[in-house]
Amino acid sequence: MPSNKLQSAGNCWLQQGRNGRCQVLYMQGMSKEECCRSGRLGTSWTEEDVPNSTLFKWIIFNGGAPNCIPCKESCDNVDCGPGKRCKMNRRSKPRCVCAPDCSNITWKGPVCGLDGKTYKDECALLKAKCRGHPDLDVQYQGKCKKTCRDVLCPGSSTCVVDQTNNAYCVMCNRLCPEATSPEQYLCGNDGIIYASACHLRKATCLLGKSIGVAYEGKCIKAKSCEDIQCSGGKKCLWDSRMGRGRCSLCDESCQESRTDESVCASDNTTYPSECAMKQAACSKGVLLEVKHSGPCNSKHPASQSEQETIFIHLNSLELPSMCW
Repeated sequence: MPSNKLQSAGNCWLQQGRNGRCQVLYMQGMSKEECCRSGRLGTSWTEEDVPNSTLFKWIIFNGGAPNCIPCKESCDNVDCGPGKRCKMNRRSKPRCVCAPDCSNITWKGPVCGLDGKTYKDECALLKAKCRGHPDLDVQYQGKCKKTCRDVLCPGSSTCVVDQTNNAYCVMCNRLCPEATSPEQYLCGNDGIIYASACHLRKATCLLGKSIGVAYEGKCIKAKSCEDIQCSGGKKCLWDSRMGRGRCSLCDESCQESRTDESVCASDNTTYPSECAMKQAACSKGVLLEVKHSGPCNSKHPASQSEQETIFIHLNSLELPSMCW
């Protein structure tokens, strides 16, 4: 005859799935009172004292344990944490949903997030942050842009355009430690040797445009990609205009492109998207860059030659002791 303790002991679970079964086993041999003591929404309990083989079968093949008893049946005394509130769903089950406090937000227009995506307002960004992106914050007001021209960065942050022409607000720090190992040297896409990643970032911060890493180590006088060794599964793409090679990742898969995603590349060919352009570059083994968005026969306010002139001029400036 089993004891009362064994009769009251069951299995404690961290959540009840939409199929009504208990999922994510927390601990075995717990009474319902012990299991539900935390008051955490989603915690559930099953009273069956079954062997581990049965539990394994339920979890792997059956979508969870049957006869699932949720600890909370209402929103009474449920603390969902900051930015969330308890709400009864259509099946009359309490659930924590994202409900950030947007009452103090003064800017009502779109904002650009740290993930490079545009949100219709800051409240929409806070909801996305609550739904699994805890590091997501606003980097600047307005839609995400492809140029720093109209970007107003908050505080002392500086606008920088990355290698995909997206504008970001970054902080420029002041000190870069001296390189202590030859392994720290990097060859920039501009053909300049940088003592470390910090030294490359400080140059990027002053320039306002991403320089990027061509390959690890000091720059060499390469005649072709055969002279350059790429690490990390990257492939060398040759820049015939500059006579330099660049190591790039070539395993990106492209989603179906929209009509407004076409780009004009440096080979004066229109590609359905920037991703498609990169795939073509990897296939040909040559470096392709975006000249401007839209097809090559469309008018664009700034020509590539003008942009290159600005880039080369800024890159020739003496760099102060700053690093981002």
